[in-house]
Amino acid sequence: MTLLRRLFARQPLEWVSSESDGPTLRRALGWPALTCIGLGTMLGGIFPTIGAGAHQAGPSVITSFVLSGIVCVAVALCYAELSSMVPVAGSAYTYAYATLGEIVAWIIGWDLILEYGISAAPVASSLSTYFQDFLNSVHITLPQWASTAHWNGVHSQIDVSAAVVVLLISGLLAIGIRESSRVNATLVAVQIVAMLAFLIGVLPHVNVVNLHPYRPFGTTGMLYATALVFFAYIGFDTVTVAAEEAHRPHVHVPIGILLSLVIGGVLYVALTFVTVGSTPFARLSDGGAMLDAVRVNGNNPFLRAVVELGGVAGNTTVMLTSLLGQVRIFYVMARDRMLPPGVAKIHAIFRTPAHMTMITGVIVAILAAIVPLEQLLKLVNIGTLSAFAIVSFGTFSLRLVNPNASRPFKVPGGIAVSLFGGLSSFALILYLGQTTWVRFVTWFAVGMIVYAAYGFWHSRLRSGIAPP
Repeated sequence: MTLLRRLFARQPLEWVSSESDGPTLRRALGWPALTCIGLGTMLGGIFPTIGAGAHQAGPSVITSFVLSGIVCVAVALCYAELSSMVPVAGSAYTYAYATLGEIVAWIIGWDLILEYGISAAPVASSLSTYFQDFLNSVHITLPQWASTAHWNGVHSQIDVSAAVVVLLISGLLAIGIRESSRVNATLVAVQIVAMLAFLIGVLPHVNVVNLHPYRPFGTTGMLYATALVFFAYIGFDTVTVAAEEAHRPHVHVPIGILLSLVIGGVLYVALTFVTVGSTPFARLSDGGAMLDAVRVNGNNPFLRAVVELGGVAGNTTVMLTSLLGQVRIFYVMARDRMLPPGVAKIHAIFRTPAHMTMITGVIVAILAAIVPLEQLLKLVNIGTLSAFAIVSFGTFSLRLVNPNASRPFKVPGGIAVSLFGGLSSFALILYLGQTTWVRFVTWFAVGMIVYAAYGFWHSRLRSGIAPP
């Protein structure tokens, strides 16, 4: 019984101070910057998912995006409530620690390390597609061995462009949050302009013929695509990992979460409708569907250049904000003594976890260089959906065990909405396939070994170390 109490010990809600010995994270972000962080991760997710989703669902991928969005609204409301109660970095990890106990927090923290890190890899692959298309337009072609991720031993290929851009973005993040935020905001503006230009330029080519049959692969295919395109919605939760760098986290974080989800969701459905409505889904590639739609429908050179620029900008912002999220998860877990203190070391000048940022960047660059796009999408999504389920169930649990806790933001119909978010997220996991489950369970097993060897014995709760 004592062991169970230790495993499920909860970190008190009043442990919200982010202060620690040495330099701390810089509070430099308001709600517009936080919204841009959410959009930066979300909007770029559309580029690698329209084509991949359409190959599983046909035109009904439009409905897949709507269904994913409905689930995300419920989950986003839960994130907003918990982030207003626990305004520190750490996202679902911190919320699980405060509501469901240490072992659940470790599981979700280890899960988030997978989610945020690997989510940078598929968009690096998509960015490479757009970048190489641009190079081709100026008559520059990369050698075949350096153009795509395909690792099978004798005839292996690596995606050099994807790996290089991950390393460059990691360097930017190591320099500082304010600089990264400004670059992110600029790139978000660029991709929104590109998306609007795409909608205006391709909408006249929409033909209902391309939307029939609407569900060529049945309901199962549509639901499979719903789980696959969920990747596009990863992003609103990234707002929460920057809570300790927000001016007024109780207010600004919930605003950033909800605004980024609403704006992103509306754009997703519109872009998907125009893409599959103007172009037979079989002619769409996994990583560059919008670019394919431009080619098929007139191949206007100006519009093509704008979409190429938007694709590069969008995928860049996803990598930037995803890597930001992963390193902040490392930082918070180490501060709670669940990982060695060196992981949370803040650079004295940059005031960021610079060393861990670059280590993470190297690992993600290797993944982006050698692992194919669809495999990366599935692995990211199973991690994301697990995190979303735990946050939703955590909100439900906290409403029952601590109904009188201060909630600056409350989920309307909290118990019902949180249950819907948790159950829906879990249901979508079932559509991700056996191979993805095996990889996820392997990652989970490694995490439990690390927890048993270090986190269980050194955690702040276990050692009786109160927050500074």
